[in-house]
Amino acid sequence: MEEIKEAIKAYILKEFLPGENPAALTDSTPLITGGVLDSLATIKLVVFLEERFQIQIQAHETMVDYLNTISDIAQLVHSKL
Repeated sequence: MEEIKEAIKAYILKEFLPGENPAALTDSTPLITGGVLDSLATIKLVVFLEERFQIQIQAHETMVDYLNTISDIAQLVHSKL
């Protein structure tokens, strides 16, 4: 699960928080409710997850309940592997 979290964190830092201190992004940082990810960024994240982990994410799984934190996202990915 840690490898999944690290891959997600690296992607978010690179794509949505360039130049940000990596320590500021924790497994429990609110991404959607905290304003890090907007709707377009969420779509980009879902595409990354599907390609990187060879999974399919359903429409209902793009809601804040599944994608708000790195821990939430990693749990979703892990459940599909």
